[in-house]
Amino acid sequence: MGGGGCKSASRAEHSSLITPKVKSAFTLAEVLITLAIIGIVAALTIPTLIQNYQTKAWNTASQVFQRKLGEALRVMNVQGTLAGYTTTEAFVDELSKHIKITRICENDDITTCFADTVTWGDEEVDMSKVKKAKNFGQEDWDTNTVAVQFANGVNGVIAYNPSCTQNQFSNDVITIGETGIGTTCLAILYDVDGFKNPNTQQKDLRGLNVISLGSNCAIELSDGTCFTAPFIPTPHVWNGCDTNGTTSDPDDLAFMSEHNIQYCMTSSDGTNDYWAGAVKACKDMGSSLPSQEQLDQLARDLYPGATINTDFTTSYATRDNDLAVSMGFISSPSSAFWVWSSEEYGKTSAYRHNFYSTSTRRDFTNRSYSRNQAVCLGD
Repeated sequence: MGGGGCKSASRAEHSSLITPKVKSAFTLAEVLITLAIIGIVAALTIPTLIQNYQTKAWNTASQVFQRKLGEALRVMNVQGTLAGYTTTEAFVDELSKHIKITRICENDDITTCFADTVTWGDEEVDMSKVKKAKNFGQEDWDTNTVAVQFANGVNGVIAYNPSCTQNQFSNDVITIGETGIGTTCLAILYDVDGFKNPNTQQKDLRGLNVISLGSNCAIELSDGTCFTAPFIPTPHVWNGCDTNGTTSDPDDLAFMSEHNIQYCMTSSDGTNDYWAGAVKACKDMGSSLPSQEQLDQLARDLYPGATINTDFTTSYATRDNDLAVSMGFISSPSSAFWVWSSEEYGKTSAYRHNFYSTSTRRDFTNRSYSRNQAVCLGD
Protein backbone atom coordinates (compact mmCIF):
# COMPACT_ATOMS: atom_id res chain seq x y z
CA MET A 1 0.00 0.00 0.00
CA GLY A 2 2.74 2.46 0.97
CA GLY A 3 4.72 1.73 -2.14
CA GLY A 4 1.67 2.35 -4.27
CA GLY A 5 0.99 5.66 -2.56
CA CYS A 6 4.49 6.91 -3.19
CA LYS A 7 4.21 6.05 -6.86
CA SER A 8 0.97 7.97 -7.19
CA ALA A 9 2.45 11.05 -5.54
CA SER A 10 5.46 10.95 -7.88
CA ARG A 11 3.20 10.99 -10.93
CA ALA A 12 1.29 13.95 -9.62
CA GLU A 13 4.48 15.81 -8.93
CA HIS A 14 5.78 15.07 -12.45
CA SER A 15 2.54 16.24 -13.96
CA SER A 16 2.75 19.56 -12.23
CA LEU A 17 6.13 20.24 -13.80
CA ILE A 18 4.75 20.13 -17.41
CA THR A 19 4.25 23.62 -18.95
CA PRO A 20 0.90 23.98 -20.73
CA LYS A 21 1.09 24.74 -24.52
CA VAL A 22 0.07 28.25 -25.44
CA LYS A 23 -1.58 28.69 -28.87
CA SER A 24 -0.04 31.60 -30.82
CA ALA A 25 -2.16 33.86 -33.10
CA PHE A 26 -1.94 37.11 -35.06
CA THR A 27 -3.38 40.12 -33.41
CA LEU A 28 -6.11 42.05 -35.20
CA ALA A 29 -3.68 44.87 -35.89
CA GLU A 30 -1.19 42.49 -37.54
CA VAL A 31 -3.93 41.02 -39.74
CA LEU A 32 -5.08 44.45 -40.82
CA ILE A 33 -1.54 45.57 -41.63
CA THR A 34 -0.94 42.40 -43.70
CA LEU A 35 -4.16 42.88 -45.63
CA ALA A 36 -3.25 46.51 -46.28
CA ILE A 37 0.15 45.51 -47.66
CA ILE A 38 -1.44 42.85 -49.89
CA GLY A 39 -3.94 45.43 -51.14
CA ILE A 40 -1.23 47.94 -51.97
CA VAL A 41 0.86 45.35 -53.85
CA ALA A 42 -2.22 44.17 -55.74
CA ALA A 43 -3.16 47.74 -56.65
CA LEU A 44 0.32 48.32 -58.03
CA THR A 45 0.76 45.05 -59.93
CA ILE A 46 -2.66 43.86 -61.11
CA PRO A 47 -3.32 46.78 -63.52
CA THR A 48 0.11 46.20 -65.10
CA LEU A 49 -0.54 42.47 -65.41
CA ILE A 50 -3.93 43.14 -66.99
CA GLN A 51 -2.43 45.69 -69.37
CA ASN A 52 0.35 43.30 -70.40
CA TYR A 53 -2.17 40.53 -70.96
CA GLN A 54 -4.39 42.83 -73.03
CA THR A 55 -1.43 44.02 -75.11
CA LYS A 56 -0.40 40.45 -75.88
CA ALA A 57 -3.99 39.60 -76.81
CA TRP A 58 -4.18 42.58 -79.20
CA ASN A 59 -0.80 41.70 -80.70
CA THR A 60 -1.82 38.09 -81.25
CA ALA A 61 -5.14 39.08 -82.81
CA SER A 62 -3.34 41.47 -85.15
CA GLN A 63 -0.86 38.80 -86.20
CA VAL A 64 -3.62 36.28 -86.93
CA PHE A 65 -5.63 38.80 -88.93
CA GLN A 66 -2.69 39.96 -91.02
CA ARG A 67 -1.78 36.37 -91.86
CA LYS A 68 -5.34 35.57 -92.98
CA LEU A 69 -5.53 38.76 -95.04
CA GLY A 70 -2.12 38.03 -96.57
CA GLU A 71 -3.18 34.53 -97.56
CA ALA A 72 -6.30 35.92 -99.24
CA LEU A 73 -4.21 38.45 -101.17
CA ARG A 74 -1.77 35.74 -102.23
CA VAL A 75 -4.61 33.66 -103.65
CA MET A 76 -5.84 36.70 -105.56
CA ASN A 77 -2.34 37.21 -106.96
CA VAL A 78 -2.12 33.58 -108.11
CA GLN A 79 -5.59 33.78 -109.68
CA GLY A 80 -4.83 37.09 -111.39
CA THR A 81 -7.52 39.03 -109.53
CA LEU A 82 -5.28 41.25 -107.37
CA ALA A 83 -4.62 44.09 -109.83
CA GLY A 84 -6.54 46.07 -112.40
CA TYR A 85 -9.20 47.83 -110.31
CA THR A 86 -9.86 51.54 -110.50
CA THR A 87 -11.90 51.73 -107.30
CA THR A 88 -11.61 50.40 -103.78
CA GLU A 89 -15.22 49.21 -104.01
CA ALA A 90 -14.39 46.85 -106.89
CA PHE A 91 -11.33 45.52 -105.08
CA VAL A 92 -13.28 44.86 -101.86
CA ASP A 93 -15.96 42.98 -103.80
CA GLU A 94 -13.26 40.60 -105.07
CA LEU A 95 -11.51 40.42 -101.69
CA SER A 96 -14.76 39.25 -100.07
CA LYS A 97 -14.55 36.06 -102.16
CA HIS A 98 -11.29 35.09 -100.43
CA ILE A 99 -11.73 36.22 -96.81
CA LYS A 100 -15.08 36.19 -95.06
CA ILE A 101 -16.58 39.67 -94.83
CA THR A 102 -19.96 40.00 -93.13
CA ARG A 103 -20.69 43.61 -94.04
CA ILE A 104 -19.43 46.25 -96.49
CA CYS A 105 -20.14 49.94 -95.86
CA GLU A 106 -19.75 52.36 -98.72
CA ASN A 107 -17.69 55.54 -98.57
CA ASP A 108 -20.56 57.71 -97.29
CA ASP A 109 -21.46 55.22 -94.53
CA ILE A 110 -18.09 54.28 -93.01
CA THR A 111 -19.07 54.62 -89.35
CA THR A 112 -21.77 51.97 -89.70
CA CYS A 113 -18.97 49.42 -90.02
CA PHE A 114 -16.32 51.23 -87.98
CA ALA A 115 -15.99 53.33 -84.84
CA ASP A 116 -17.17 56.94 -85.03
CA THR A 117 -13.91 58.25 -83.57
CA VAL A 118 -10.48 56.74 -82.91
CA THR A 119 -7.31 57.96 -81.23
CA TRP A 120 -4.29 58.11 -83.52
CA GLY A 121 -1.13 59.29 -81.84
CA ASP A 122 -2.41 61.99 -79.52
CA GLU A 123 -5.27 63.12 -81.76
CA GLU A 124 -8.92 62.12 -81.87
CA VAL A 125 -9.97 61.40 -85.45
CA ASP A 126 -13.50 61.63 -86.83
CA MET A 127 -13.71 58.55 -89.04
CA SER A 128 -16.59 59.95 -91.07
CA LYS A 129 -14.01 62.34 -92.58
CA VAL A 130 -11.58 59.59 -93.61
CA LYS A 131 -12.91 59.48 -97.16
CA LYS A 132 -9.84 59.16 -99.37
CA ALA A 133 -6.61 57.21 -99.63
CA LYS A 134 -4.83 60.53 -99.06
CA ASN A 135 -6.31 60.51 -95.52
CA PHE A 136 -4.03 57.52 -94.95
CA GLY A 137 -1.07 59.50 -96.31
CA GLN A 138 -1.28 57.76 -99.72
CA GLU A 139 -1.38 60.88 -101.85
CA ASP A 140 -1.02 59.26 -105.29
CA TRP A 141 -3.72 56.62 -105.12
CA ASP A 142 -6.76 58.88 -105.64
CA THR A 143 -9.26 56.26 -104.44
CA ASN A 144 -12.04 56.30 -101.86
CA THR A 145 -12.08 54.34 -98.61
CA VAL A 146 -14.51 51.52 -97.88
CA ALA A 147 -15.30 50.08 -94.43
CA VAL A 148 -15.78 46.37 -93.80
CA GLN A 149 -16.58 43.99 -90.97
CA PHE A 150 -14.77 40.67 -91.07
CA ALA A 151 -16.26 37.43 -89.75
CA ASN A 152 -13.58 37.14 -87.06
CA GLY A 153 -14.74 40.37 -85.38
CA VAL A 154 -12.15 42.71 -86.91
CA ASN A 155 -13.41 45.98 -88.41
CA GLY A 156 -11.43 47.73 -91.13
CA VAL A 157 -11.29 50.73 -93.44
CA ILE A 158 -9.58 49.97 -96.77
CA ALA A 159 -8.08 52.05 -99.58
CA TYR A 160 -6.87 50.38 -102.79
CA ASN A 161 -3.84 51.31 -104.88
CA PRO A 162 -4.77 51.34 -108.60
CA SER A 163 -1.06 50.95 -109.44
CA CYS A 164 -1.04 47.55 -107.74
CA THR A 165 0.71 44.88 -109.84
CA GLN A 166 0.39 41.11 -109.82
CA ASN A 167 2.65 38.23 -110.80
CA GLN A 168 1.41 34.71 -110.21
CA PHE A 169 4.96 33.37 -110.33
CA SER A 170 6.36 35.68 -107.65
CA ASN A 171 6.11 35.47 -103.86
CA ASP A 172 7.33 39.05 -103.54
CA VAL A 173 4.07 40.64 -104.69
CA ILE A 174 2.49 39.65 -101.36
CA THR A 175 4.89 38.67 -98.59
CA ILE A 176 3.75 37.07 -95.35
CA GLY A 177 6.21 36.92 -92.51
CA GLU A 178 6.82 37.77 -88.90
CA THR A 179 6.98 41.45 -89.83
CA GLY A 180 3.39 41.13 -91.05
CA ILE A 181 2.17 41.55 -94.63
CA GLY A 182 4.29 43.15 -97.30
CA THR A 183 2.15 44.72 -100.02
CA THR A 184 1.78 47.95 -101.93
CA CYS A 185 -1.75 47.10 -103.15
CA LEU A 186 -3.79 48.42 -100.26
CA ALA A 187 -3.79 50.37 -97.02
CA ILE A 188 -6.02 49.21 -94.20
CA LEU A 189 -6.82 50.65 -90.80
CA TYR A 190 -8.19 47.85 -88.63
CA ASP A 191 -9.48 47.39 -85.10
CA VAL A 192 -8.97 43.90 -83.70
CA ASP A 193 -11.68 44.51 -81.07
CA GLY A 194 -14.31 45.78 -83.46
CA PHE A 195 -16.40 48.49 -81.81
CA LYS A 196 -14.99 47.85 -78.32
CA ASN A 197 -12.86 50.50 -76.68
CA PRO A 198 -10.23 51.87 -76.49
CA ASN A 199 -10.08 52.30 -80.33
CA THR A 200 -6.54 53.56 -79.88
CA GLN A 201 -3.49 53.31 -82.12
CA GLN A 202 -0.78 50.93 -80.83
CA LYS A 203 -3.46 49.15 -78.79
CA ASP A 204 -6.49 47.57 -80.49
CA LEU A 205 -6.16 49.89 -83.51
CA ARG A 206 -3.49 48.99 -86.09
CA GLY A 207 -2.61 50.03 -89.61
CA LEU A 208 -1.04 48.49 -92.70
CA ASN A 209 0.44 51.15 -95.02
CA VAL A 210 -1.45 53.82 -93.08
CA ILE A 211 1.23 56.50 -93.00
CA SER A 212 -0.83 59.09 -91.18
CA LEU A 213 -4.36 59.57 -89.92
CA GLY A 214 -5.05 63.10 -88.86
CA SER A 215 -1.99 63.37 -86.63
CA ASN A 216 1.22 62.10 -88.22
CA CYS A 217 2.76 61.45 -84.80
CA ALA A 218 1.87 57.77 -84.52
CA ILE A 219 5.09 56.87 -82.65
CA GLU A 220 6.62 59.20 -80.08
CA LEU A 221 10.13 58.43 -78.86
CA SER A 222 11.43 59.16 -75.38
CA ASP A 223 13.33 62.23 -76.63
CA GLY A 224 10.17 63.71 -78.19
CA THR A 225 10.88 62.66 -81.79
CA CYS A 226 7.71 61.66 -83.65
CA PHE A 227 7.37 59.14 -86.48
CA THR A 228 4.45 58.21 -88.67
CA ALA A 229 3.25 54.62 -88.58
CA PRO A 230 5.52 52.17 -90.45
CA PHE A 231 4.69 51.40 -94.07
CA ILE A 232 6.06 49.55 -97.09
CA PRO A 233 6.79 52.24 -99.70
CA THR A 234 5.54 52.06 -103.27
CA PRO A 235 8.71 51.83 -105.40
CA HIS A 236 9.73 54.64 -107.71
CA VAL A 237 10.53 53.63 -111.30
CA TRP A 238 13.26 55.52 -113.13
CA ASN A 239 12.96 56.14 -116.86
CA GLY A 240 16.51 56.46 -118.15
CA CYS A 241 19.04 55.78 -115.39
CA ASP A 242 22.44 54.55 -116.61
CA THR A 243 24.99 52.38 -114.84
CA ASN A 244 26.68 55.45 -113.34
CA GLY A 245 23.50 56.49 -111.54
CA THR A 246 22.98 59.45 -113.86
CA THR A 247 20.23 60.26 -116.33
CA SER A 248 19.29 62.76 -118.99
CA ASP A 249 15.58 62.00 -118.79
CA PRO A 250 13.70 65.22 -117.90
CA ASP A 251 11.27 63.45 -115.55
CA ASP A 252 14.13 61.70 -113.75
CA LEU A 253 16.05 64.93 -113.37
CA ALA A 254 12.98 66.76 -112.05
CA PHE A 255 12.32 63.97 -109.53
CA MET A 256 15.94 64.01 -108.32
CA SER A 257 15.89 67.78 -107.93
CA GLU A 258 12.54 67.86 -106.09
CA HIS A 259 13.52 65.12 -103.65
CA ASN A 260 17.20 66.01 -103.22
CA ILE A 261 18.38 62.63 -104.55
CA GLN A 262 21.93 62.47 -105.85
CA TYR A 263 21.79 59.21 -107.82
CA CYS A 264 19.08 57.48 -109.78
CA MET A 265 19.14 53.69 -109.60
CA THR A 266 19.80 51.11 -112.29
CA SER A 267 18.91 47.50 -111.75
CA SER A 268 17.83 44.48 -113.77
CA ASP A 269 14.34 44.43 -112.24
CA GLY A 270 13.04 47.54 -113.96
CA THR A 271 14.56 49.97 -111.44
CA ASN A 272 12.04 49.46 -108.65
CA ASP A 273 13.59 51.89 -106.19
CA TYR A 274 11.87 51.37 -102.80
CA TRP A 275 14.11 53.84 -101.01
CA ALA A 276 13.26 56.62 -103.50
CA GLY A 277 9.59 55.64 -103.12
CA ALA A 278 9.91 56.14 -99.37
CA VAL A 279 11.57 59.53 -99.89
CA LYS A 280 8.68 60.56 -102.14
CA ALA A 281 5.99 59.31 -99.74
CA CYS A 282 7.42 61.41 -96.93
CA LYS A 283 7.92 64.45 -99.17
CA ASP A 284 4.29 64.23 -100.32
CA MET A 285 3.15 64.70 -96.73
CA GLY A 286 5.58 67.56 -96.13
CA SER A 287 8.05 65.45 -94.20
CA SER A 288 11.19 63.37 -94.69
CA LEU A 289 12.73 60.05 -93.77
CA PRO A 290 14.52 60.00 -90.39
CA SER A 291 18.27 60.43 -90.14
CA GLN A 292 20.55 57.68 -88.89
CA GLU A 293 20.80 59.49 -85.56
CA GLN A 294 17.01 59.52 -85.18
CA LEU A 295 16.87 55.80 -85.90
CA ASP A 296 19.57 55.35 -83.26
CA GLN A 297 17.10 56.88 -80.80
CA LEU A 298 14.44 54.42 -81.90
CA ALA A 299 16.95 51.67 -81.13
CA ARG A 300 17.58 53.11 -77.65
CA ASP A 301 13.85 53.00 -76.92
CA LEU A 302 13.44 49.46 -78.27
CA TYR A 303 16.52 48.11 -76.45
CA PRO A 304 16.13 49.67 -72.98
CA GLY A 305 19.32 50.04 -70.99
CA ALA A 306 21.58 49.12 -73.91
CA THR A 307 24.44 51.20 -75.28
CA ILE A 308 23.61 51.71 -78.96
CA ASN A 309 26.67 51.91 -81.20
CA THR A 310 26.65 54.58 -83.88
CA ASP A 311 29.66 53.36 -85.90
CA PHE A 312 27.95 50.54 -87.88
CA THR A 313 29.03 47.89 -85.38
CA THR A 314 26.48 45.58 -83.82
CA SER A 315 24.96 46.33 -80.43
CA TYR A 316 23.91 43.11 -78.72
CA ALA A 317 20.85 43.69 -76.58
CA THR A 318 17.37 42.36 -75.86
CA ARG A 319 14.60 44.10 -77.77
CA ASP A 320 11.31 45.11 -76.17
CA ASN A 321 9.26 42.96 -78.53
CA ASP A 322 5.85 44.01 -77.23
CA LEU A 323 6.76 47.64 -77.87
CA ALA A 324 7.99 46.84 -81.40
CA VAL A 325 4.73 45.00 -82.12
CA SER A 326 2.57 47.78 -80.72
CA MET A 327 4.46 50.35 -82.82
CA GLY A 328 3.49 48.33 -85.90
CA PHE A 329 6.97 47.27 -87.03
CA ILE A 330 6.38 43.55 -86.55
CA SER A 331 3.49 41.21 -85.88
CA SER A 332 5.51 38.46 -84.18
CA PRO A 333 7.91 39.06 -81.28
CA SER A 334 10.87 37.08 -82.65
CA SER A 335 11.11 38.69 -86.08
CA ALA A 336 13.62 41.15 -87.48
CA PHE A 337 12.76 44.35 -89.30
CA TRP A 338 14.63 47.06 -91.19
CA VAL A 339 13.89 50.78 -91.53
CA TRP A 340 15.12 53.12 -94.28
CA SER A 341 17.23 56.15 -93.37
CA SER A 342 17.24 59.45 -95.27
CA GLU A 343 20.84 59.14 -96.52
CA GLU A 344 22.02 57.59 -99.77
CA TYR A 345 24.96 55.20 -99.61
CA GLY A 346 25.67 55.28 -103.34
CA LYS A 347 24.12 54.90 -106.77
CA THR A 348 22.41 51.62 -105.87
CA SER A 349 22.19 51.61 -102.06
CA ALA A 350 20.87 53.61 -99.12
CA TYR A 351 21.32 53.49 -95.37
CA ARG A 352 18.93 51.67 -93.08
CA HIS A 353 18.83 50.44 -89.49
CA ASN A 354 18.54 46.75 -88.59
CA PHE A 355 16.42 45.70 -85.61
CA TYR A 356 16.82 42.05 -84.56
CA SER A 357 15.45 40.43 -81.43
CA THR A 358 18.88 40.33 -79.77
CA SER A 359 20.92 42.91 -81.71
CA THR A 360 20.73 46.15 -83.69
CA ARG A 361 23.01 48.14 -85.96
CA ARG A 362 23.29 50.75 -88.68
CA ASP A 363 23.51 49.22 -92.13
CA PHE A 364 22.98 49.86 -95.85
CA THR A 365 21.36 47.81 -98.59
CA ASN A 366 20.25 47.90 -102.21
CA ARG A 367 17.50 50.39 -102.86
CA SER A 368 15.48 47.71 -104.66
CA TYR A 369 15.09 45.70 -101.43
CA SER A 370 11.32 45.45 -101.03
CA ARG A 371 11.02 44.35 -97.40
CA ASN A 372 12.44 47.42 -95.72
CA GLN A 373 9.88 49.53 -93.92
CA ALA A 374 9.76 53.30 -93.77
CA VAL A 375 8.60 55.91 -91.30
CA CYS A 376 8.40 59.65 -91.88
CA LEU A 377 9.15 62.33 -89.32
CA GLY A 378 5.99 63.48 -87.59
CA ASP A 379 5.21 66.63 -85.65
